Parts: sequence; structure tokens; C-alpha cells
Amino acid sequence: MPAKSKAELIAVSEKEFAKLAKVLDQIPDPLRLEKDEEGVSPKDIVGHRAHWIALFLGWYRDGLAGREVFFPAKGYKWNDLKRYNADLRAAQADLGWEDARAELIARHAELMALIEAASDGALYGGPMAGARNDWTAGRWAEAAGPSHYRSAAKYLRQRIRQGT
Repeated sequence: MPAKSKAELIAVSEKEFAKLAKVLDQIPDPLRLEKDEEGVSPKDIVGHRAHWIALFLGWYRDGLAGREVFFPAKGYKWNDLKRYNADLRAAQADLGWEDARAELIARHAELMALIEAASDGALYGGPMAGARNDWTAGRWAEAAGPSHYRSAAKYLRQRIRQGT
């Protein structure tokens, strides 16, 4: 069930990030850069999550400033996500495990700062500026943060169990 208030969003964000951080601590060195059958490594998952938080932060700020918001990014449509994510992995190919983790930690801190600075009304009072849909800024923040943390932790636990 999605958060409906700033307090709920803060709580779910911190809870899911803590769970993900615990899983990240359990990933053995050899597995961190090992690709699965789809060519995705645990490092790629971490870098992806950090990047999508940065995307949300940009959408939010662009919308508030009255600038055009590109969803998911300029030159891509939602039905291009597979290509977008492949392009992102290529762009992050030289990103190491520790740098990916540092990026995720930094982006989570930025997300939390935005949430904590915003009012309930700014987060849940209506559609996010520039979004061109009915989702609130809080719902977008949850999708970029805690929902992504949850799916990343699930995938990474599976990789640890499989040992690949």
C-alpha cells in the first residue's frame, strides 16, 4: 500500500533503505560484478537505483521550476525502458562497486532531504508538477526510492542464494 503522508513516506523510505543496505553488506566480493543471464550484475542494480533517484529529483525540480519534464528521460519514452536501462548500464560500465554504493547512499540522502523539507501538501496535495499524470510527488518519490529498494533487495537476495 503506497504511503499517503510525509511521515509514512519517511518511514517506508528509511525502512526499505535499511533492508537494502543490510543485503548489500552480505554480497560477497566475487558476486558484486558478476553478470546474470541478462547481463546484469549486483553493481548494475545498485547503480540503477541511484540513477533513478537522481531522475526523480530532476523531474521534481524541473516541474517546480516550470521547465519541461522528460519522462523517463530526454529522448526516451516509458516503452523504451529496456533500451534506457541498457544504455544506463553501458554508461555506468566503469563504475565500481564502492562507487555505486556511494552513489546510492548519496542519492538516498538527497531524496530524504527533499522529503523532509517538503510539506504533506507538496508531497500529496495533488499531481506532481510537470508529471502529466495523477501521481503525487510523494508517489513518485516512493517509486524512485523505497519501491526500488524493495525490488533491488529481493533480486540481490536471490543472487546471493544462487551464488551467481
